[in-house]
Amino acid sequence: MKLFKTPNIDFISRRYLSFAFSIILMTVSIIAIAVKGPNYGIDFTGGILMQVSFAQEVKLDDVRKGLNDAGNLSFELQSIGNQGIIIRVKKTEQSQDEMSQSILSLLQSKFPGNSIVVDRTEYVGPSVGKHLAKQATYAFIFVFLGIIVYVAFRFKSGLWGFTGVLALIHDVFGTFGLMVILGKEIDLTMVAAFLTIAGFSINDTIVLYDRIRENIRLLVKDTFGAVINRSINEVLSRTIITSLTVFSVSMIMFFLGGEVIHDFALSMVIGTTLGVYSSVFICAPLTFEWEQKKRDRFKKSLKK
Repeated sequence: MKLFKTPNIDFISRRYLSFAFSIILMTVSIIAIAVKGPNYGIDFTGGILMQVSFAQEVKLDDVRKGLNDAGNLSFELQSIGNQGIIIRVKKTEQSQDEMSQSILSLLQSKFPGNSIVVDRTEYVGPSVGKHLAKQATYAFIFVFLGIIVYVAFRFKSGLWGFTGVLALIHDVFGTFGLMVILGKEIDLTMVAAFLTIAGFSINDTIVLYDRIRENIRLLVKDTFGAVINRSINEVLSRTIITSLTVFSVSMIMFFLGGEVIHDFALSMVIGTTLGVYSSVFICAPLTFEWEQKKRDRFKKSLKK
């Protein structure tokens, strides 16, 4: 299936524009993370857990709307039967008793006439502790090294693996930075989105690399830049169709999935877009740039 006939776009000649855009994106992300800082959720900060019971049945969405009126309150809800709700609230400067009393007062004001009983209140620690965060960091490092080794073995060049990992970092870090700028909460659901983006990004990149490798053997008389341009144009339809399936589902979740899945869907929309962009405008042009400089150095050495 093809959306259109194979185009003839010269991506390589526009590589410096794409490099400039990526540098701006990374710079803005770094500044946002350094100045504003990530808004970590309860999974990273810990907080309190309240289990409340309502005399009359209430809808979970109504409770969420009521708590949202508190403004800066960060919380998660879980329904227990028809009248019980578990509320997990991110830790603040208030004490546990003050936080629970504030939430109870807020609920009573939002649901007058509905008797509310606090069944239990307890402190919950962060599910992502320092040790787990360190282990996750090590895991990412080993995954990146594994990708470099795999791609280097498959395509007989460590450079291809390095540019693939660079694009992966570009997509995940760019999405993370934009989430920080938008003030979105970083929780385990968001981490799952980042991992999904990473998998999508490297898969798209390897498909493009495969086509470049095939065309290097077939188009022996063409320059390396011409081979890359043709390869990108040949897989462009496939890349757009694959990306549109993920993008369209993410957009549906964003508009219709509800508040719980909203941030996950938004990060997937951004990450999917960046994943396509990095494969076409970052990975292949970086590979061309490096190979071109290597060939220029080789020609200079022959002249000497």
